[in-house]
Amino acid sequence: MNATAPALAGLLLTALAATAAATPPVERLRVPDGFHVEVLHDDVPNARQLALGERGTLFAGTRSDGRVWALTEDGAVAVASDLRMPSGIAFADGDLYIGAVCRILRLDDIETRLDRPPQPVVITDALPDDGHHGWKHLEFGPEGDLWVPVGAPCNICEEPDPYASILRMDPATGDFEVFARGIRNTVGFDFHPETGVLWLSDNGRDRLGDDVPACELNRVPEAGMHFGFPWIHGEDLRDPRFGSGHDPADYSPPVLSMQAHTAPLGIAFNPGGAFPERYDGALFIAQHGSWNRSSKVGYRVIVAFVEDGRVTASEPFLTGFLEGEQAWGRPVDVLFHPDGSLLVSDDRQGAVYRIRYTPSDHASQESPTP
Repeated sequence: MNATAPALAGLLLTALAATAAATPPVERLRVPDGFHVEVLHDDVPNARQLALGERGTLFAGTRSDGRVWALTEDGAVAVASDLRMPSGIAFADGDLYIGAVCRILRLDDIETRLDRPPQPVVITDALPDDGHHGWKHLEFGPEGDLWVPVGAPCNICEEPDPYASILRMDPATGDFEVFARGIRNTVGFDFHPETGVLWLSDNGRDRLGDDVPACELNRVPEAGMHFGFPWIHGEDLRDPRFGSGHDPADYSPPVLSMQAHTAPLGIAFNPGGAFPERYDGALFIAQHGSWNRSSKVGYRVIVAFVEDGRVTASEPFLTGFLEGEQAWGRPVDVLFHPDGSLLVSDDRQGAVYRIRYTPSDHASQESPTP
């Protein structure tokens, strides 16, 4: 071995460690005129879903890290650990709920106990324990019920309930019902602030090529709807293995079809008041980005404009994570803070970003150029 090789290897490792620990380069990110991006936290390994406590504590779930974090002015504090993919979290009545594959857990009165978090209470451990698409996203609905997805345990397969569905759960007992089916893998949903209707993202299947099938945004106004998986993808694409004998007209089409493999995850409706008026009621969608496409797509946040239950237009909002074929960040979840700013988690950088609008910048409120 060359005598300088160990020294060079050491320098390389040092450089890589320094890069991993460096503050995310938000100066590379692009947003419409008048908006500004800043790093709120950069010490949240594998940050996934975000949730806000009643006292203002920001919580973050993780997938590979196995911990759930409370983010304070003093940094990140683990409030739960040694969990299996605890990516989904939701807050209600002083308690933090955690989705960890087959289990839904609860941390009681957590904001008063950040320095001595309680042992998790098990709400249910009766969900499927498959790791494939087993990670969760949790939300409380307008009536106080807890909404939980169960992904398909595969790329493409036919499996019985509750796979490929979204569940409505009683958070006190863990009892649940299947609310909608044919949903391959949703890791993001929200309720319209005026109508209370559920909207969700869904990741299309893999291995049909670069551009099919589309990833989806779906609207679920009533129980019993079926969105096609595994037989129909997008609006009318029959699956080559399972689609024979199935009519696309029998299933609910998406309200927005997105580029295949963009991997839409967290979504959030803007309640209005802090962004320019054109964004009031708009839906922000984090696209995690492709892992299996010949040229990368996604790695951004887009905004969909909604009117009467329809998407009238969509456009990029936060871009710059993808530079050529290199992606330095991957947005996962979006959450509107009570102060009107938009929070975005990034599981590659282990960071949470805050996007603010500053009217004094005299920014144009016309449509930004995509």
